[in-house]
Amino acid sequence: MNAVEIENIHKSFPGHWGKGGVYAVKGVSLSIPQGTVYGLIGPNGSGKSTIMKALVGLLAPDEGSCRVFGQPATAAANRKEIGFLPENPYFYKFLTGEETVRFYGRLCGLRGKELRNRTAEMLELAGLTDAAHRRLGGYSKGMLQRVGLAQALVQRPRLLVLDEPTAGVDPIGSRAIRDIILSLKEQGLTVFLCSHLLEQVQEICDNVGILYQGCMIAAGSMEAITRDLSTTEVSLRNPSAELLAQIQTLAGDAWLAARPARNSLESVFIRGIKAKLQEQEHAEK
Repeated sequence: MNAVEIENIHKSFPGHWGKGGVYAVKGVSLSIPQGTVYGLIGPNGSGKSTIMKALVGLLAPDEGSCRVFGQPATAAANRKEIGFLPENPYFYKFLTGEETVRFYGRLCGLRGKELRNRTAEMLELAGLTDAAHRRLGGYSKGMLQRVGLAQALVQRPRLLVLDEPTAGVDPIGSRAIRDIILSLKEQGLTVFLCSHLLEQVQEICDNVGILYQGCMIAAGSMEAITRDLSTTEVSLRNPSAELLAQIQTLAGDAWLAARPARNSLESVFIRGIKAKLQEQEHAEK
């Protein structure tokens, strides 16, 4: 049984005074196997958030169906199965990180020792233990997104739905959120996310769907959807100029180019920051 089954959903919204309605989603279908990460990508206004809200029961589609672990998305039993982080979450800025997670835990029915232990566990997972007693008004955007992840996970859901989880977050915070998602996948959690950071989606997602103007224009496994059958890459470690010349001669007209492999800009940035921190640690010793 798949974690998510969305079948031929349509959703429209009326315009002003009931005129000029807009079709946000037009006949979209997708399925997400349990224990995988699914990425939904597309430009602004393509229908990503509408699909996610329909999946968590915040919107009712005009046609089609959404099912979570075999149950309709609107079933009350799904409230415990789904953790949701919207694109622009609202938190009470006068609460601390610990109070925020505990508040959502109580809403989900946790009490007593279980609530205290789960709150501490989620703050540690989100890397916020040291900031647990600071008010959210002093949190950075990345920290707010991580406390949002903590509240979405506090009731131990089997499906985590993330709408632009790294929007407005710096590369370090974005990498931290990515690592959390990968660790959750290793634990068997199913993750459904949408993001504008295509490189990040490519790094962490098993399957991907591409939306445009409310329609699914491409979908499949990450390997299949990014494969280019017209070219083949060959990786060599420290090849000599002579070896490259021999390969080019053998390849003949099929030869296109030889150039050094490139790291992503994100990885270069993170590596530089880590090197600087290590320098500072050595200097302090």
